[in-house]
Amino acid sequence: MNNYKIAVILTCFNRKRKTLSCLKGLFLAQKAYLDADVSIHVFLTDDGCTDGTAQAVRDSFSGEKITIIQGDGNLFWAGGMRAAWEEALKDSIDWDFFLLINDDTTPLENMFYELFSAHEYSLKTYGKPGVYSGVTCDPEDESIITYGGTVWTSKFLGTDRRVLPIGSPQEVDKTNANILLVAKDVTDKIGVFYKGYIHGAADYDYSIQAKKHGFISLITANVCGKCERDHRDWNTEKNTILSMSKEERIKYFSNPIHSSHDFLTFTRRNTPLRYPMVLIGRYLNERFPTLYYLIDVIRSYK
Repeated sequence: MNNYKIAVILTCFNRKRKTLSCLKGLFLAQKAYLDADVSIHVFLTDDGCTDGTAQAVRDSFSGEKITIIQGDGNLFWAGGMRAAWEEALKDSIDWDFFLLINDDTTPLENMFYELFSAHEYSLKTYGKPGVYSGVTCDPEDESIITYGGTVWTSKFLGTDRRVLPIGSPQEVDKTNANILLVAKDVTDKIGVFYKGYIHGAADYDYSIQAKKHGFISLITANVCGKCERDHRDWNTEKNTILSMSKEERIKYFSNPIHSSHDFLTFTRRNTPLRYPMVLIGRYLNERFPTLYYLIDVIRSYK
């Protein structure tokens, strides 16, 4: 029987109930997986929580291996994940995998089965390990797939489509890190999330960089977690920005959660020919949004 040593990487900020639900699902999935001995150590960044998340985690999972890294509230998602991942690498344990999970995701009991099935598929099909994204569905409607992976439809236009699970692992270009199992070989080669990301896009970037270094990115054969899609749809985002004053838009785009910084970083690193066009587009969205959305409609028309 295999013995897998896994460092679980999370970051949290004032979502105590969701963080506890995530960890509960994680440990239930560990107990449910009987095909191998799975040893896990959680590395959790508390990025300045004021709702008692860290203490609640200590109290609720006192028998588990959990290391809490203290942030100051300015790490945001990519920074918090990077801090936890780097802490795991300082440990003397020779990890077999790194499991990245969003704290608003609840793993299902089949999670490890699906992830390791994808790993075995990668070894058998491609002869190498890789990056494996666990597909998630809406908590209220399992037919709605929320996260997992996408494939490019046009790198020039920057468009992609989500890949739906079909009962066997599938190769993708970009992965979400709501549930993401990273083989040791990948981290040994490319390290952790690129330090230039503050909040978003680091997970997409990671799978693309893995592919550039010869690794495979797969989604799981089936859904193995639940997570509400919390990103605004295109129309909602459009209407929100159009309703803002210029000053409000500048403030909005200065917030790392909404900032153009990470998207521009992602574009520069992965689709550099698009960078000038994207840079102009982001400026227009901030200063002249009506013109920006008119151009975007023309761009998206097929």
